[in-house]
Amino acid sequence: MKLFDVYPLYDIAITRASGAYVWDGNGVQYLDMYGGHAVISIGHTHPHWVKRIEDQLEKIAFYSNSVHLPIQQQLADKLGAVSGKNDYQLFLCNSGAEANENALKLASFHTGRKKIVAFSKSFHGRTSLAVAATDNPAIVAPVNETNNVAFLPFNDVAALEQYFAANGHSIAAVIVEGIQGVGGIQIASEAFLQCIRQQCDQYNALFIADSVQCGYGRSGKFFSHDYANVQADIYTMAKGMGNGFPVAGMLIAPHIPAKHGMLGTTFGGNPLACAAALAVLEVIEQDNLIEMAKQRGMYIMNKLKEFPELSNVRGRGLMIGFDVPENLKSLRKTLIFDYKIFTGEAKPNTIRLLPSLALTRKQADEFLETLREAIDAVKAEASNQVSVKP
Repeated sequence: MKLFDVYPLYDIAITRASGAYVWDGNGVQYLDMYGGHAVISIGHTHPHWVKRIEDQLEKIAFYSNSVHLPIQQQLADKLGAVSGKNDYQLFLCNSGAEANENALKLASFHTGRKKIVAFSKSFHGRTSLAVAATDNPAIVAPVNETNNVAFLPFNDVAALEQYFAANGHSIAAVIVEGIQGVGGIQIASEAFLQCIRQQCDQYNALFIADSVQCGYGRSGKFFSHDYANVQADIYTMAKGMGNGFPVAGMLIAPHIPAKHGMLGTTFGGNPLACAAALAVLEVIEQDNLIEMAKQRGMYIMNKLKEFPELSNVRGRGLMIGFDVPENLKSLRKTLIFDYKIFTGEAKPNTIRLLPSLALTRKQADEFLETLREAIDAVKAEASNQVSVKP
């Protein structure tokens, strides 16, 4: 049987991982500056995370949500304490798309409305509503198409106010990433997020803070939206939440009531997932990883700004992007294959960095020094190609 061929794959088979490094089947070591799309928040196979899962596996791996599972409340308590959202309610599920899908559905239930406001270059997932609110027609199937989603320019306060003035009483929710990931590490301005809060309050719509990639401490605050000093009605979480174990959730403001049967999940909140998520929060808290991400990110960005070849260095914490010129378009592949460093990308010319929040100064310097070598190598190769042309 063949695997369904939907991913363009590099010819590398990763078989082992630890901390900020991964190894292929030949034993070659790679520095992981991408963390599998910002999933690895505390480092690969962190010993506390492994032990938490192993201990839970010996007790109970799964039972349905028709009974009390005490570890769910333990996770809710720890999440409230670390995030500072103690008065919120927790709904657990399995993936970021599922979290956003349920958030949009809950907003429609709560308001009795259908219209959703999303933004240019947004990415919220691949399930029906989440993909309809994603600004990429190539991944929206005909069955997903709807007139209920309006896309507005990102960070455009005037456009947002104008749209609400004309349509406010039909809007169920605004969904926005605090830092767009797939969109190329674009940071939502504080004024923009504050405007969303004000407009949602004025028209009784819900503010959904998509924190699937930019949350869980990656930005230097637990939720990147917190930089604007506003409270969202719903926060969605996933990637960094389980450090590789599938787990996701929503934090739901106390003014939004629950009703039996309105949401549901089979595997969401299973004991193994909760154990993994608890381990992540315990390590984040114990090792002060949110502040570490903030400081390490500032260090890396300041150093990147010294590279004359790179432009528009941006980000918060360890969610960093920079643009490369056309003559360096092969830089990412060169980093992977010749210098054994994984990074991410965003079209057309952005390299994304999303490493573990536990990245050390030594590992940051390793990346920066190797990046300098890789840039010089790509420039030399391009120069050689020009010189041999007839």
